[in-house]
Amino acid sequence: MAEGTSQALARITPVRRAISLDMGQESVSPAPSPREKAAIIVRFLLAEGTQVPVSMLPDHMQAALTEQMGQMRLINRETLAQVVREFLDELEAVGLSFPGGIDAALSMMDGHISASAANRLRRLAGASAKADPWDRLTQLAVDRLLPVIEAESTEVAAVMLSKLPVAKAAELLGQLPGDRARRVAYAMSMTAAVDPETVRRIGLSLAAQLDAQPPRAFDAGPVERVGAILNVSSSTTRDEVLLGLEAEDAAFAELVRRAIFTFSHIPERIAPRDVPKIVRMVDQATMVTALVGALASERDAPSAEFLLANMSQRLAQSLREEIEGRGPVKEKDAEAAMGTVVTMIRQLEGAGEIALITPDG
Repeated sequence: MAEGTSQALARITPVRRAISLDMGQESVSPAPSPREKAAIIVRFLLAEGTQVPVSMLPDHMQAALTEQMGQMRLINRETLAQVVREFLDELEAVGLSFPGGIDAALSMMDGHISASAANRLRRLAGASAKADPWDRLTQLAVDRLLPVIEAESTEVAAVMLSKLPVAKAAELLGQLPGDRARRVAYAMSMTAAVDPETVRRIGLSLAAQLDAQPPRAFDAGPVERVGAILNVSSSTTRDEVLLGLEAEDAAFAELVRRAIFTFSHIPERIAPRDVPKIVRMVDQATMVTALVGALASERDAPSAEFLLANMSQRLAQSLREEIEGRGPVKEKDAEAAMGTVVTMIRQLEGAGEIALITPDG
């Protein structure tokens, strides 16, 4: 029986499903009824130290199971062995297990169905009396949750933070304005008496708001996309585009300027300790070309001096000697080399090796 029990524990989802099926049947046999069998199995598994996910059953089944266990007293060994053998035989016959419910099916099909189909099914899942919207809300990224918590009332925001994992709630709270964050934190102290059904309805409302948002065709926002393009454009093109943007929409142009990172931004955006990492990523011939072009430009010369000052003195001296012997370079070649340096910096940032300093304002 111990070996059969271990097999049962390895299939905890079928255990829950079999119990659920038993709880929904009736029997007039003098032998243990399906409901009694379910109670016997749960009691046996609990006695073996197994965590049985009874809470995943509908509330009425949980109540019926608990009531049945309260009505039962002693079961002889023969009956116990018979019920367990029958139960394990049913488990052995299981060939494939499905998740059960729209929410679980959506999690399984994530990435395999279209965003529009997923949103429609989520709305159906939200309307289900059995669905817990917080199961999905707690899995969403902070950038998806932040606009919702900013738009909601203080009380709803307090409930939302109370339901989220602590680390995610702390990150969200840190992104709220100071006064707003204090009001939400204080409101959390008043959520002790909120009943579960109210919390569930709040979750359904928040999930409905998120599902109502149309799917985005682009992962990055317009500011990031324009900034990324201008990062690798020539300085002439970049300056002309920014002047045009300022004439059309000064606020958008300012956001784009802040998103742009070019060779000339190195002294203000790169920490001195990160320069050696950047230099190691760039081929020395390319670095020499970039430095020659930068030193010949009033705008980029400070960046060249910054790099030379913060790398090893032996390497800096070697590069300076090559720069002196190189002579002038074509503007096109210099811009390409400086673009390579910028690309390497972006790659290091994306890999988490360095962090760009955020510009003020």
